[in-house]
Amino acid sequence: MTEASPQGRRERKKNATRTKILDAATALFLERGFDAVTVSEIANAADVTSKTVFAHFAQKEALLFGDEAQQHARLVAAVRNREQTTPISAALRAHYLKEIAEMNTGPGRRLLAVMEQAPTVVEYAERMWVRHEDALIAEITRQFRLDVATDAIRLYVRFALQIQLLARRSPDPGATIDAGFGLLDEGWRRYCSTIDSLL
Repeated sequence: MTEASPQGRRERKKNATRTKILDAATALFLERGFDAVTVSEIANAADVTSKTVFAHFAQKEALLFGDEAQQHARLVAAVRNREQTTPISAALRAHYLKEIAEMNTGPGRRLLAVMEQAPTVVEYAERMWVRHEDALIAEITRQFRLDVATDAIRLYVRFALQIQLLARRSPDPGATIDAGFGLLDEGWRRYCSTIDSLL
């Protein structure tokens, strides 16, 4: 049996430290609210230094979004892995509703309440969400077998991401999502028909 590589051990240790920091931060945020908790307190609870916390998370707000990479992957996968006959908007609509439902149940609901009480967290969440724009543009461009993204694709993605942000604040997310894609899809369907005719 071969011994695990030093790189593998380092990665496991890094992930374990990251998880410990996230768990400590989550517990403190749920107990006292985001603004009342300091990074130093989180570091003490996780038995690490503040420098170690910032080595894993660029700013305090990022501690509420430990799954950012997974969220990014899920969004792109919703488009990439959809059935061939499923329109992109339908895939995004289903994905948005699923993500919002998960945020509004169980521990996610309590964390969402913490987030909504801190304006800096809301602003960070919105900035983080639109950072997925380039990846989604690239995936749709690839599916249309185009060499470069068109303005129509860029605009579609920009507006589609905004629909999710509006839906998260809405008392009726499904209605907001339907209204958003209802407007967006009028032009998008015409654009897709022109692309299909060129392929």
